[in-house]
Amino acid sequence: MKYLFSFVLLILMVLACGSRTGEPKNTASPKTSAHLENPNISIQVDGFGAGPVYLIGFFADSQYRVDSTGMDANGKVVFQNDTPYKPGFYMAYFDNDSTLQLLVDKDQTFSMKTQANDLVKAMVVEGSLDNELLYETLKYEMGHQRKIQPITSRLKAIEETDLNYAYLKTQQEKIQQERQTYLDDIFSRNPNTFFTKFKRAGQNPIVTDIRRLDGTLDNATKVHRFRTQFWDNVDFSDERLLYTPVIANKLKRYMTRLTPQHADSINKTANHLVGKVLKYPEYFKFFANWITLNYEPSKTTLMDSEAVYVNMIQNYFTHDRAFWSDSTLIDALQRRAGEMAASLVGKKGPNVVSTDVNGKTRSILELKAPYIIVFMYNPTCDHCIEETPKLITFYEEWKGRGVDVFGIAIDTDDAEWRDYVAKSGMPWINVFDPTNRSIYGKYYVDITPEIYVLDPDRTIIAKNLQVHQIAEVINKDRTKREE
Repeated sequence: MKYLFSFVLLILMVLACGSRTGEPKNTASPKTSAHLENPNISIQVDGFGAGPVYLIGFFADSQYRVDSTGMDANGKVVFQNDTPYKPGFYMAYFDNDSTLQLLVDKDQTFSMKTQANDLVKAMVVEGSLDNELLYETLKYEMGHQRKIQPITSRLKAIEETDLNYAYLKTQQEKIQQERQTYLDDIFSRNPNTFFTKFKRAGQNPIVTDIRRLDGTLDNATKVHRFRTQFWDNVDFSDERLLYTPVIANKLKRYMTRLTPQHADSINKTANHLVGKVLKYPEYFKFFANWITLNYEPSKTTLMDSEAVYVNMIQNYFTHDRAFWSDSTLIDALQRRAGEMAASLVGKKGPNVVSTDVNGKTRSILELKAPYIIVFMYNPTCDHCIEETPKLITFYEEWKGRGVDVFGIAIDTDDAEWRDYVAKSGMPWINVFDPTNRSIYGKYYVDITPEIYVLDPDRTIIAKNLQVHQIAEVINKDRTKREE
């Protein structure tokens, strides 16, 4: 059951969309259009027939239709517009599902000619250095892949101790270096082109194998260096890169694959990255919104996703920094983050003082067991109905082993709560406050049932759990204390 979260999620979606608006998606912004010419892009594909053709643009991880026109029976199509296209990466999409890549910058008059049976290899570009370089490189990359793919496949299939491993690794590195030399030559000869900015931004850092004194691979140090250098080739002053797939792809990889998926590491990585782009408004908007939305608590299984949310909102969605939003939305986000902040993993578990089914005042901190399970439920929640019997079984097995449970009913009424307690047979303390005052701002809940675990120091050591995970959390904490 959702609990007081839909409104906040809607706000975040509005903010994320706000980072992409303010200018028409299919045109250049007024501040740059004066420096751009109106498009006249001719594409000839010998072997294609008449049909619709769409020009697809990119913003970060989104695609949108910029323009559409028709191809004649001879395979010719011309994209013309009385307003310049936004500089960026585009795809021409044909009705036979074929596509062609394009780079669009200030000079938007050029022609491309190719053949249906080999769109890339047969491509001839006139009037656009960016696209000449793009297709020259695409042709090279096809040959590069044919050379390196068999070696990479063989390396994956054998152990490092295999006699062929060292030879194959040397061959792989040689081919990779040949590719880098090729690209470096293009970059040095064309330093100011959009192609160079685009291609350089998409390159991975080159980090050779690092070995320990005993000769074994030190993958941890290699990964660390890779992460440290991951953004080195991106020019954050160039907003054109946001209108390509490169930035979104790198961001997703950096945050979800190169960063350990626990809240502390994610926050450290997020703060480092967002700190790099604070003086580049468009990148700051995109990074802050993307990280916050992708780690939004109801969309991830991360143990303490609220910690990521709180970090992002309290640090970056502020009145002085979130310039793309209005004060009402910012206030709502800050309020919700404040509600979450009290119950993050590692913080002291807030005390809840409320009334049980007998009208007696009860509190979490009156419980004496070393470990306390704070169980928040709703009587009509299907998952609560499913998990409650499991928690009862767990409680009966563990109550003599230093575990107690404190149940808190939410989003219900007195009669419904009392009926559920009686029918379910929950044997622990159960409280309910129809005013919500005794629990507001204490233990955050977005989906019920919600389970928190407090240790002997009454510190929150786990949350967002299912019943079957509780024993592992407690055993792990006990082992750590015994060491």
